[in-house]
Amino acid sequence: MTTTEEAAGRPRRYLLLMGVALGAIVADFLTKEWALAALTHGEFVDVIGEFLQFTLVFNTGAAFSLGTGYTWVFTVISTIVVLAIGYMGRRVRNPWWGVTLGLMMGGAAGNLVDRFFRPPGPFEGAVVDFLSVPNWPVFNIADSCVVVGAVLVVVLTFKGINLDGTLASDESRDTTATARPEQADDRNDDTGEQAGTDAERGESGNEPGEGRGQ
Repeated sequence: MTTTEEAAGRPRRYLLLMGVALGAIVADFLTKEWALAALTHGEFVDVIGEFLQFTLVFNTGAAFSLGTGYTWVFTVISTIVVLAIGYMGRRVRNPWWGVTLGLMMGGAAGNLVDRFFRPPGPFEGAVVDFLSVPNWPVFNIADSCVVVGAVLVVVLTFKGINLDGTLASDESRDTTATARPEQADDRNDDTGEQAGTDAERGESGNEPGEGRGQ
């Protein structure tokens, strides 16, 4: 990719990241508002039998109701995560990384909105959860975005795709190709030194012979 293409791709990928994040935040907020209006706390509504149910839960812990009682800690952590992704996003050149980081940023920000603006107060607001599946804590759209984003991070890392769109395998080949000429130069230097040494030995060997001939 040329410098011009990189400069043009940078804002597009960043806008993609922010667009995905904003979409996740909006979807999460609207579904939570629907859950608050349509569901009663503790009630279970079958959607796909018992495989998928709606139930209203207020979570003061981390994702999937972990760490209840440390709401302010998770609020600070989520804020740092959102800011860090926003900063890292400027390096993104690959569209898949734009989607991945956008999902993670939107998911973290979606729950962060609850912690800032929902009761009982700022930094201690309860997150609204309403999706229930068997043998899994109740969750919401924001949690789903974070999990999908995390899975995509693993996939992209396993495939060796960097934030800038380059492949880790290409970098390895470039490093090897750069090292080979240096090794060749070293060998040439060693060969030259050896030839010089042999020449000196030859000259030294000729001197006694000349003396005997005289």
